[in-house]
Amino acid sequence: MGSDEVGKVPILEMKGITKRFPGVVANDHVDLELYCGEVLALLGENGAGKSSLMNVLAGLYRPDEGEIYIRGKRVDIESPRDAMDLGIGMVHQNFMLVDTMTVAENIILGLKSVAAIPDMRSVHRKIHEISEHYSMKVDPAAYIWQLSVGEQQRVEILKQIYRGATILILDEPTAVLTPQESDELNCVLQQMTGEGRSAIFITHKMEEVIDFSDWVRVLQKGRLVTVKRTSETNPQELARLMVGREVLFRIEKKHYSPGEVVLELRDIRADGEKGLPALTGINLEVRAGEIMGIAGVAGNGQRELTEVITGLHSSTGGKVFLEGRDMTGRSPFAMIQAGVSHIPSDRIAMGVVGDMSVANNLAMKGYRKPPLLKGGFLNPKRILLMARKMIDLFKISTPAPQTHVKFLSGGNIQKTILAREIDACGGLLVAAYPSRGLDVGATEAVRNEIVAQRDKGKGVLMVSEDLEELLSVADKIAVLFEGQIMGIVSSEEADTETLGLMMAGVPLSKVEEEAAKLAAATCEQE
Repeated sequence: MGSDEVGKVPILEMKGITKRFPGVVANDHVDLELYCGEVLALLGENGAGKSSLMNVLAGLYRPDEGEIYIRGKRVDIESPRDAMDLGIGMVHQNFMLVDTMTVAENIILGLKSVAAIPDMRSVHRKIHEISEHYSMKVDPAAYIWQLSVGEQQRVEILKQIYRGATILILDEPTAVLTPQESDELNCVLQQMTGEGRSAIFITHKMEEVIDFSDWVRVLQKGRLVTVKRTSETNPQELARLMVGREVLFRIEKKHYSPGEVVLELRDIRADGEKGLPALTGINLEVRAGEIMGIAGVAGNGQRELTEVITGLHSSTGGKVFLEGRDMTGRSPFAMIQAGVSHIPSDRIAMGVVGDMSVANNLAMKGYRKPPLLKGGFLNPKRILLMARKMIDLFKISTPAPQTHVKFLSGGNIQKTILAREIDACGGLLVAAYPSRGLDVGATEAVRNEIVAQRDKGKGVLMVSEDLEELLSVADKIAVLFEGQIMGIVSSEEADTETLGLMMAGVPLSKVEEEAAKLAAATCEQE
């Protein structure tokens, strides 16, 4: 269905929505329509106002101007509870889950219909039914801290369905998902819309807009600039409409010429948060002037691998060498002093301090030495000067360097982390999902910057679940499955089928055999 259907009443109308924050107009008289059974994609650069608009709809923000109509009736949404009562549910980019509670407890948390002492067996049964219906299997008794990021997103979606949401808002829903999980989400959306629900999703991935949505609306600097039927556009046009220029969907790299070994892992073993083996004998080298990509489905040891290297997670066996020095078991500070920079997978919990300014977050690696430190004291003027240069260089959208970083969009928080870590990088950059949550223009810039670090002779370990990103940016790709490396391939010789099979647990030595079996099975089905 589409918003050009005469005589039909939209399930949702937002008219003239304006939302202001100190120093910035996030939304400037924005209109939006959504019809029953429709998926609407909301596009725009980082800071364009997409999340702000959806936070107004979800009851987290009060609009300064404008009106909202649900099924033709004007409504006042003053809180998330109001939104919930109207059938509006939002899955936020940064999940709203309590880590120390179970899946089931999170799903029923705050529900008015739940008794003071809830019947948890009944709750578990209903969650099982919903998860089976939408093929989103999650253990209701599992604690949130035990789940991968992809599993946590499933909990968020299940929570909204459990609560009866008919309009589902998804903010960057695939930023934390593997390609396979993204396909599964698409199937869930199709099933939901087929049952009469509607969805709005914010994304920066052009191909997913084409695959997932019926209509596209593009925001620029808080204003609605384009409304398009998805079938009448393409990724190149959408990227141009978002950033105001042509975007190259390729990376220019110099000839691959690796140098000495920067990082060496010998038989590294480590346990995960559940106390079970997460890494079971990792042997890996990263050389100067080389980007080593790490592929794998979420929860196969990627986080433990990056945290062992950066001193944030203890290994239970094996050795870590940096430029020939044994750094096994050394502290995060020792790793920083040794020249290791880290772009963490969880940017909010580990990457920034929300109540500190953008400038101070940018100074968190350089504050120990000149020019930011002088005579044993920090120099605020130099911190501000450094921050302004980095804000310009990395195109961080912020009202001012003194703005608290928690007020930035998710993509601009990521840019702040990238700017700090790349600027402070000595010999090794460990980057976990560096382009997650970034718009197409910023993604292009980040990937080029990582390649530039490689060309300056740095070693880069880049974890990503985006196979296209790995194939275009990395020089080699190692695939993790259940804490083991299934194989290491050159990005020039690799393909998505080979990587996909290894991600499913097929060792590289058996990929050709398994691929032949799959091809034969496909022929028989046809």
